[in-house]
Amino acid sequence: MTQDREIAANILKRAWQLETEKRLTQSLTCYQEGIEILMNALRNTPNNNEKNIIRSRIEEFMGRAESVKKRVEVEKKLGLYHEQVIIEENSIGHSYEKVFGRFFDQEVTKIEIDDPYIRLFHQCQNFLRLCELAVKNCINLKEIFLTTGEDSAEQKKWLEMIQDDLLKRFKIKLTILFSSILHDREIRLNNGWYIKSGRGLDYFKGPENKFSIGTNDMDFRKCHETTVDIIHNKDIRKAFG
Repeated sequence: MTQDREIAANILKRAWQLETEKRLTQSLTCYQEGIEILMNALRNTPNNNEKNIIRSRIEEFMGRAESVKKRVEVEKKLGLYHEQVIIEENSIGHSYEKVFGRFFDQEVTKIEIDDPYIRLFHQCQNFLRLCELAVKNCINLKEIFLTTGEDSAEQKKWLEMIQDDLLKRFKIKLTILFSSILHDREIRLNNGWYIKSGRGLDYFKGPENKFSIGTNDMDFRKCHETTVDIIHNKDIRKAFG
């Protein structure tokens, strides 16, 4: 078995596991990634018998992926789609991109974030990382609305710097609202998805030092224990107007 096929086998095994756990959108992403690697292996395999084996596997997993996709669409239409990601204490591999980046797509034009703890420096940095994900994935994004708790002049300065950069460089308007009674922590996208996290955006632990792996790449950063609920609600589009 070639290296590509071994990698694909591991990813597709993960896809099946996620499917059985009803984490269907994650499962679909893994199926698509595994199929793409198999397609590449097919192109680079000279042996006809091996090609036939790979084609058979591609057809099998394309069928599985299509089945998962249909299940997601049916549950979305019924307003029943719910996916839960459990982040264990000290686990890694849970960047915003990995956990919910797949929902940030070209359909998103508005994003609302409610998080009472975008106050301290590292929390404002977390919000900046979320904005970077949004700019990268949501090519039609026009507006971001942040509601958070009010803390200090420094907090306002940091958020206003993000606000200015988004508008000047990307023509994205960031509206910042402060609330003293806010408790909910959720992200709402006007493509119908919303993400609720027990710790909001602040589920990463600090790096051991400024030069440790994970200082910049959050997939290497250890996490606090939390649960992320991902829900699709077709009425969100109407609420955004």
